[in-house]
Amino acid sequence: APGQGHRDRAGSGPPVIRAIAAIDDRRGLGTDTGIPWTVPADVVHFRAATAGVDVLMGFATYSEFDLPMPGRVNYVATARGRPLRDGFRPVGDVGRFLTGGHPGDLWVIGGAGLYASTLPLTDELWLTRVTGDFDCTKFFPVFEEAFELVSDEPSPPVEGVPPIRFQTWRRMGGTGQVRPT
Repeated sequence: APGQGHRDRAGSGPPVIRAIAAIDDRRGLGTDTGIPWTVPADVVHFRAATAGVDVLMGFATYSEFDLPMPGRVNYVATARGRPLRDGFRPVGDVGRFLTGGHPGDLWVIGGAGLYASTLPLTDELWLTRVTGDFDCTKFFPVFEEAFELVSDEPSPPVEGVPPIRFQTWRRMGGTGQVRPT
């Protein structure tokens, strides 16, 4: 269920890095014009899962937001020198940020390039599996060999909306690469 398994900053143990994404049958994330499906249950799931936890997004994902998501710090992976809009904080070195520059749990929310570059440091994947092939041009990286499926919940069917499943995958052998505490 959304929100389960979250530790707040006062929790014990090292911070957890999670990626959250909706992907089609070919691991497609989107096309050059955006996300090719509309699934209201996934939007609700995304908001509930990420509530109160900081997020990291790539520059293209940042460009899709008019305002930062409330109740959390909105980090943007960018090497661009120009300032970001109010409410967004730049991260120039994502590897350093994930291996000790961020003190608490974090959600990676896209896009494709950021998912690929952060996957080796990601502890959990929260994937909405959207049934079908949507002719996507942007894809989630191959992950099945490094992660095990720990939860697979179908969402109730909705007329006119592609069927979806909410899945949680955990890195095999424990957490991602060792991060200083």
